[in-house]
Amino acid sequence: MFDERYARQVMLPEIGEEGQHRLASASVLLVGLGGLGSTVAPSLAGAGVGRLGLCDPDVVSWSNLPRQTLYTEEEVGRPKCEMARRRLAALSSATRFDCIAEGLTPENAERLVASYDLVVDCCDNFATRYLIDDACAAAGRPWVYGSIGPFDGQVSLFNHRRGVRYATLYPDREALCSAPRRTLGVLGGVPAVIGAIEATEALKLLAGMEPSLDGRLLLFDLKTMHCETIDI
Repeated sequence: MFDERYARQVMLPEIGEEGQHRLASASVLLVGLGGLGSTVAPSLAGAGVGRLGLCDPDVVSWSNLPRQTLYTEEEVGRPKCEMARRRLAALSSATRFDCIAEGLTPENAERLVASYDLVVDCCDNFATRYLIDDACAAAGRPWVYGSIGPFDGQVSLFNHRRGVRYATLYPDREALCSAPRRTLGVLGGVPAVIGAIEATEALKLLAGMEPSLDGRLLLFDLKTMHCETIDI
């Protein structure tokens, strides 16, 4: 089943059998199971990543459904972590799923991050991203950053070989974390595109390929389809 299931990945010279075995032995902490997580989580599980931490304290709401495709109408009001685990387990029985229903907190961040090889940011607020940044720096773990706007998104890889951190890109921590949170509209396809890019960077790194966004920021405007990558 291993050879048949992952044949299209294994035939890639950049992946091969060695890369596929790397994926099977890898562990990833996903922080957030919303729009971005709904694309990242199935992509990693489907590709054969061996262990996924599903970290989100929220429940499914009606307003989630247009872009958070992990969930169904029948699951509204139920914990995202449990619903995601059930859906993903049906996709990949070989993957171990850790449900972290309390989310990422100052009390558990360093312990959680240290127990995974890589963190993928699928959250929606500055405070959590700074928490990821601090915990990854303390544990020596890289992390894939992703954020979205109504029609646009950003992706980068922090705390890897170039040593660039999220705080390098956004040094105004106090101002950003204290600003009132606003609920913005978003087109459903935007997190799917940005999440797919995040998942691709994660899989490249885990399989032993050279990631493209180490210390670089990808900016993608889906309204105009303009895309650029800049050094941080």
